[in-house]
Amino acid sequence: MAKYNALYAQSGGVTAVINATACGVIQTARHYSNQIETLIAARNGIIGVLTEDLIDTSRESDEDIAGLRYTPSGAFGSCRHKLGSLEKNRAQYERLIEVFSVHNIRYFFYNGGGDSQDTAYKISQISQILGYPMTCIGIPKTIDNDLPFTDNSPGFGSVAKYVATSIREAGLDVASMASSSTKLFILEVMGRHTGWIAAASGLASEQDGDAPHLILFPEIAFEPERFLERVQQCTKKFGYCTIVTSEGIRNQDGTFIAESGLVDAFGHKQLGGVAPVLAKLIKDRFGYKYHWALADYLQRSARHIASKTDVEQAYALGKTAVEFALAGKNAVMPIIVRESNHPYSWSIGEAPLEKTANVEVTLPTHYITPDGFHITEKCREYLRPLILGEDYPPYKDGLPHYTKLKNSALAKKLEKTFEL
Repeated sequence: MAKYNALYAQSGGVTAVINATACGVIQTARHYSNQIETLIAARNGIIGVLTEDLIDTSRESDEDIAGLRYTPSGAFGSCRHKLGSLEKNRAQYERLIEVFSVHNIRYFFYNGGGDSQDTAYKISQISQILGYPMTCIGIPKTIDNDLPFTDNSPGFGSVAKYVATSIREAGLDVASMASSSTKLFILEVMGRHTGWIAAASGLASEQDGDAPHLILFPEIAFEPERFLERVQQCTKKFGYCTIVTSEGIRNQDGTFIAESGLVDAFGHKQLGGVAPVLAKLIKDRFGYKYHWALADYLQRSARHIASKTDVEQAYALGKTAVEFALAGKNAVMPIIVRESNHPYSWSIGEAPLEKTANVEVTLPTHYITPDGFHITEKCREYLRPLILGEDYPPYKDGLPHYTKLKNSALAKKLEKTFEL
């Protein structure tokens, strides 16, 4: 039986568990060494394919590959690079096929969010058009939890655990100082268009008075007067107020409250920080002493507090992606299927890339309380299983001990370079 190489790449914002998926892909490819010659990784996502900047993972020890399961961030480098349409950017696609061909690559695994699934789908299309036998599997990943079909997206459960833990601990801190010092704390979390991460903070609030007292979602238009009224009510009742806000909350006219005017490589608007804007609004009205924090990269890189559920699902999706490819499936994305809540159980299904690419799932209305400031019990029921379990990394000298790969470059075979 002829053996071919496989290529794996990471794309978009990294997570605490994307390397667990990489671990699943590489270990499974090694298990099927009778069908897959070498698992090649692209340095910095699809950019590494275009520039023929490839990594030979066969030079990594089994021990180091196993260590990826416990290591945050993207071991091979990620990118934000969106391929254009086939009609206007044919040269890019022909270059990809040229690289695949010269390196005998017949299996392509792209690990990322909606834009990344779009890339995987487009490559599956161009390979058919150009007559190159390529199997393309998209692997879900995004802390935003906004991919369709899958019950949740790997990376989200760990961010949810981090955010809920952080606001619970910060809430205790503020409560202890509120009588003579800080009365207001705002935690800003990621979520440009969807409030999934902000919603997860609500798990920390189990009884009246627990932090967070207020949650602000992109799905609910921001009304300054209603917000200020609730802040004042909360502060009078509990002596302090804790707030979690998504970075992407909007004004009544649909504009971002903290829009900076910049865009990233995917064309997404860059946000400039909504927490200080809210803090000033409250300070100007009530004079409360405040503190605010941006969870920023800390929330998505916190492998030390990762959800065990999240780690296991991330690994399983990587493993299944290889199995799908070897079974002849093409242009699909493995997904998580929730079987039950009590007890929580799940399985792996599949969805066509054609229908998953560039689709964004927002927080359902029935997950938000009628007043627009917190989460419902239905939302809690959905979220709780995703943060369950601890999966601590190994520690050395008091700090997490993470794996760093050699990432040895594969020799280039093409004379012609490619300009992005």
